[in-house]
Amino acid sequence: MANPRQSSFRRILVTRILLLFVPVLLIGQIAALNKARSSLLNTARQNLTDSAVIKGEKILNAIANLKINLSLASRTTVVQSGSATEIQEFLTQLTQELPNYVECLQLTNLQSDNIVASSCGNQAITPINLSFPSNGVDIRTIPPPKSGTTGQRKTQQLGLVLLAPVYNGSGQLRYALSLQSALYQQTKNKPGSLTGSTLVIAEDGTILAHPLVDLVGSNIREHRDAAQLKSILKNAIAGKRESINLYFRDGRELVVGYTAINDPITIQKQQKWVVLAVTSVDNALLGLEEIKLILIVLTVGLIGASLLASLYLAPYLANPVETLRDYALNIHSHHVANPIPHNFKIREFNQLAQALDQMVDRLKAWSEEIETAWKEAKTANQIKSQFLATTSHELRNPLNIIINSIRFVKDDMCDSREEELEFLERADETAIHLLGIINDLLDISKIEAGKLSVVTEPLDFRQILLEVINLQSVNVQHKGLQLKTNLGTEIIPVKADAAKLKQVLINIIGNATKFTDEGGITISTSLHNTGGKSQVTVTITDTGLGIEPAQQQKLFRPFVMVDGNNTRKHEGTGLGLAISRNLIELMGGTITLESAGLNKGTSVKITLPLIEISKLTPAPESSENLAVNSDNSAVTQPEQTPLNGNGIYKSNQSQLAPQPVQK
Repeated sequence: MANPRQSSFRRILVTRILLLFVPVLLIGQIAALNKARSSLLNTARQNLTDSAVIKGEKILNAIANLKINLSLASRTTVVQSGSATEIQEFLTQLTQELPNYVECLQLTNLQSDNIVASSCGNQAITPINLSFPSNGVDIRTIPPPKSGTTGQRKTQQLGLVLLAPVYNGSGQLRYALSLQSALYQQTKNKPGSLTGSTLVIAEDGTILAHPLVDLVGSNIREHRDAAQLKSILKNAIAGKRESINLYFRDGRELVVGYTAINDPITIQKQQKWVVLAVTSVDNALLGLEEIKLILIVLTVGLIGASLLASLYLAPYLANPVETLRDYALNIHSHHVANPIPHNFKIREFNQLAQALDQMVDRLKAWSEEIETAWKEAKTANQIKSQFLATTSHELRNPLNIIINSIRFVKDDMCDSREEELEFLERADETAIHLLGIINDLLDISKIEAGKLSVVTEPLDFRQILLEVINLQSVNVQHKGLQLKTNLGTEIIPVKADAAKLKQVLINIIGNATKFTDEGGITISTSLHNTGGKSQVTVTITDTGLGIEPAQQQKLFRPFVMVDGNNTRKHEGTGLGLAISRNLIELMGGTITLESAGLNKGTSVKITLPLIEISKLTPAPESSENLAVNSDNSAVTQPEQTPLNGNGIYKSNQSQLAPQPVQK
């Protein structure tokens, strides 16, 4: 019975899902904003660091270009030996061709300190001395403009003066060519720009460029937030290129990227300039407000959509659930008036209705399957028990024969030496039989453990068949059966394990002999092409007991033997065919069994892939001849000995008895 405090499905759809949905959206919005803020700051830091590096490279490149241009100008003929008018025209034209941050070019006579020519008036740029560095160009800084000065110099920063010596035609120092420039001009960046304002600080703390022009020329030690700037200066001089956030006492928060460049003025002292790209955190997060607005609109829209969806979908989802609930509650009753409905508008609920309708049938089917499996398990257990009983019998009898035969000889109970040899021969044959049973048990244990393996090599399948037929002919002759063979005369090259292949053939031919009391056994080979692959098939056909069609596939399972009084009188453990199938499959072949029924004989086919005959090691040809019938088949009659090839067989009691096989 339902608890009245429990909530209905409809109420859950409209309320609880909505209550869970709203917090998730809000948490998601907060997480998204934090992630967006972190991403924007990381992007700003990276861009500012790259911007600082670019600014530093531009400063160094500009100074290098100025030095090259000044050096080239000092070596021109006009400057070295031209008239004042020519030099004036040259300097004026050169100033126009140089970048716009070059403010003035001036040529000064070193003997009289008089200005020979100038592109910016007659006021001297800087005092001239007679000492020049080894590279020929001297660089000096220009002090910042005095407080209250107006004009372009208020925005021009990083003022430098470059001086190059000018020699006359005889190599005497005559003039000094000066170049005045301001490498940086502070401009107002657009909102959202991440290039940042430029700040250049010398290694001694002197500010060479600053967004606030009044601070140019001052030292960072004079500022109350100098500790953070000193830390940046130290890290940059140490070779770091990073970005950090600066927090000032007046509430400002800045993002700064920095790097260090070589001081172009004090190159010999290996000092540094630190170049900073600075912007405010508000500028770096300018796009965050738009993201926030989008998230708010999206959240409100999703909440409204979820509410409408819950109210709209509640009847469609609740009605089928309630109907199926009623059916499931009454499914145990034998008096259900109506079957389960299948006319829902939702496919999944119709499928669920069908599943409920089929559930009872499936349970019945599963019950039958369980019962069948139980019976099969009981049958398997019985087969195991029968196998243990059969194996115990198969092992005990040979052991008793061996023990009794040896004791007869040991206790000197034989009348003659011939009788002793007869008992010893019987013990030897029985020991071989017992060894075959034990080998089968070991092979089947390897099969079940997945450790059975073969070692393949190129060999003549026809020669293997002849050897096995020679071994098995004794048993065939003892039973008075006729053995016909049709193996052809050509070599049959295959890649297989010779010992394992012989074991399989002995098993199959031994089974045919064991279960055939009248008639004979026919062994033939045929070559064919299947699926583009050449194969050989050997067929062993007997006229013996035969097998019912329903029992044929079971014979390839371990421990299984054909039922019936006619077969139980034969010895065996039921392992031969199972082992044979696994060995043939490991060699890349197949084995099949066919029988029309009881007392109608059995036919076993073994198929192996052929290989190129050139891979075989040539074998010496036998000089023996075979007697064959007119149909090119060999016939075995009692009291005949086996010859090489398709021939006539006769008994040979001195041959080694073949290993017993089981079916």
